Amino acid sequence: MQASTSIRKKFKDQRCCVIIPTYNHAGTLEGVIDGVLEYTDDIIVINDGSTDRTSDIMKKYGKLHLISYAKNKGKGFALQSGFQEAITCGYSYAITIDSDGQHYPEDLIKFINKIEEAPDSVILGARNMNQSSVPGTSSFGHKFSIFWFRVETGIKVPDVQTGYRLYPLQQMKDLRLFTHKYEFEVEVLVRLVWKGVHLTWVPVQVYYAPKEERISHFRKINDFGRVSIINSILVFMALLWMRPFLFFKTLRKKSFRGFIQEYFIDSSDSNSKLASSVGIGMFVGVTPTWGFQMLLAFGIAYLFRLNKFVTVAASNISLPPMLPVIIFLSYLCGGLVMGNSADGFKFSNGITLEWVKTNFLQYLLGSFILGIILALVSGGITYFLLESFRNQKSKKISKTSN
Repeated sequence: MQASTSIRKKFKDQRCCVIIPTYNHAGTLEGVIDGVLEYTDDIIVINDGSTDRTSDIMKKYGKLHLISYAKNKGKGFALQSGFQEAITCGYSYAITIDSDGQHYPEDLIKFINKIEEAPDSVILGARNMNQSSVPGTSSFGHKFSIFWFRVETGIKVPDVQTGYRLYPLQQMKDLRLFTHKYEFEVEVLVRLVWKGVHLTWVPVQVYYAPKEERISHFRKINDFGRVSIINSILVFMALLWMRPFLFFKTLRKKSFRGFIQEYFIDSSDSNSKLASSVGIGMFVGVTPTWGFQMLLAFGIAYLFRLNKFVTVAASNISLPPMLPVIIFLSYLCGGLVMGNSADGFKFSNGITLEWVKTNFLQYLLGSFILGIILALVSGGITYFLLESFRNQKSKKISKTSN
């Protein structure tokens, strides 16, 4: 009881509540609520149009916040209703826990303690998905979501699909989200990271009931399709805009000199590997694979064991301010090989669809030629500079040690 008393105080001090969305889980809902009540009375239950005994069960808990509507609207809608209620009630944090009995209420302690270490962060409850009771479809979806989340944000996390999470509510206020069902939990996580909210996690237990007892409202075809669609949209947005934007935002925080020092001078990679990373990144950056250059650069770096961060960073040469120059130089290089001039190309005329149709082959050929030239020049310069600066650094260290 003493441990529960201290945790109760922490919930009050941190102004943290627990949100429980539920839809036709009368068999487990009562046990989940009773378990959470061991640690806090600040509970918001959203009855998402249940048609079972949920309404009768909730009559036992008159002091809890209850949001109820007649028609099922989806888990995402239920969670957003819970967040809005929590913000209205003055809470700063909300922990979401599923009502199907998969989550253990005692793990609430881990979330509330983690707030002190990482305030204003999203905290995920990372499940152990290697245990034998995990269904095959859940295991596949787990790996699938981790891969795409890393593409969308650049962050590797142990669990993306977990419904056991802590949200900082102040950071949720201005989010305009598009989804209302299971895919909501993917979108909200990506959008919060894009907003600059820190993400961390704690290990949590998970219970999967035997197959004959398991109740799931996840529709494998419809809901997985929805998740795939929102991932496709987020990946497109990430590769086209957000990942480059976040990368250069990071650069501004570090300063250019700090970036060079950390990722080049102090890097454990060899001079040749770093030079190759820059060259390959530059080559990919000027190829006509717009929207997918970062993904392609990452794939090549992974395949050839180059420095992934440096390769992807170098591929950002094709950001919008540089794009007209790259297109012109590519067109010029293609013309030199094909025997055509660049007289017909004028920036003032713009690049029309008709121009693209007429000159695409020249541009395409030229982009690969320009890419090779940039790769050789940038890689060579990088190697020369690294040889120079690293030799100077090693000499200074040698003199100091002597």
